[in-house]
Amino acid sequence: MVLEAVILQVKPGMEKEYEEAFQRASKIISSMKGYISHELQRCIEEKGRYLLLVKWDTLESHTVGFRQSKEYQEWKQQLHHFYDPFPIVEHFEIVDLV
Repeated sequence: MVLEAVILQVKPGMEKEYEEAFQRASKIISSMKGYISHELQRCIEEKGRYLLLVKWDTLESHTVGFRQSKEYQEWKQQLHHFYDPFPIVEHFEIVDLV
């Protein structure tokens, strides 16, 4: 399992519109092969800041399967105009401490 983590900064005054658009766009990402789950969290201290966490079965499910798909173009059209600056996407894996 791979965790995609993204800090999103939404343009001032667009938070409600963004949350509504994200809810609609969630149908796109959740339909993708290799998708496990996702959640969007709103920052308490910083207005307009969100944390997106998406679980994928493999890194390639996100970087190739989703990012190179026609569905990603729709995702991008629905959401990318809200961000300033454009977010940095990072991927994480569980540390086996045993």
